[in-house]
Amino acid sequence: MRLVFAGTPETALPSLRTLIDSPRHEVVAVVTRPDAQSGRGRKVHPSPVAELAEEAGIEVLRPPKAGDPAFLDRLRELEPDCCPVVAYGALLPQSALDVPRHGWINLHFSILPAWRGAAPVQHAVLHGDEITGATTFQIVKELDAGPVYGVVTEEVRDSDTSGALLERLSVSGAGLLAATLDGVEDGTLEARPQPADGVTIAPKISVTDARVDWTKPAMRVDRLIRACTPNPGAWSEFRGQRVKLGPVRVVPGERLAAGEIVASKTSVLVGTASDAVELGEVQPQGKRLMGAVEWARGVRPESKELFG
Repeated sequence: MRLVFAGTPETALPSLRTLIDSPRHEVVAVVTRPDAQSGRGRKVHPSPVAELAEEAGIEVLRPPKAGDPAFLDRLRELEPDCCPVVAYGALLPQSALDVPRHGWINLHFSILPAWRGAAPVQHAVLHGDEITGATTFQIVKELDAGPVYGVVTEEVRDSDTSGALLERLSVSGAGLLAATLDGVEDGTLEARPQPADGVTIAPKISVTDARVDWTKPAMRVDRLIRACTPNPGAWSEFRGQRVKLGPVRVVPGERLAAGEIVASKTSVLVGTASDAVELGEVQPQGKRLMGAVEWARGVRPESKELFG
């Protein structure tokens, strides 16, 4: 099939590479978000998907909105049979959905109808799901509510950050997306409606949401930090400044006041509503990422001093 692939971040790269290499399909163009500022110098960079497409000599479309008339005209000229989507990051109007004869097929990183929305992997980690996965479905106007083609599952490990889990899902999901497109082309795969029960929503987790509440139990603190790693980054305040926190280790039986910091030569413990947690890596505001012991050696927390 002739494909126009829509995606933006690194998460979409395994799928794009798989489709570029497929002997059955031709990626004639990609759609991605406009170039954006990133890095310390805030220089303008193309998206990871745009970079890969340009390396492969594939046309790149960067509409400010998917309903842009010039973009829609070019999409019609390309005459795609189908438009696979992986983390594109923008809403698709009906005028765009109507162009390809097989529609737009999305790879979503949850087992639908669970965790519809922008941050399914983060919410799976945050809520302690034991199993998650990826789903291919036909895009409709309602958010992530279209009929499903296929599903792969993935165990959520106790140590998983959202970044690590998403990396695994992006790889297994790439195979699912390719198999889905093969089945659609062959006419052997039929999309089935999602169950009416079990719908949960996964909105974007903001920087405010990522602030650690030390009055919560250790398990909740652990899940929040892992869910927010690498983005948007869990954090707490120390002496009026933000400190970004990497994944922690729960220390069973060790009890401290909520937010209390106890530093030694080998570890830094922080109290929660239940067991204490041991800090891993931290990043003080405006400084580099470092081990918690090194950080504590510099700031020298006083007896009974608290985070945030």
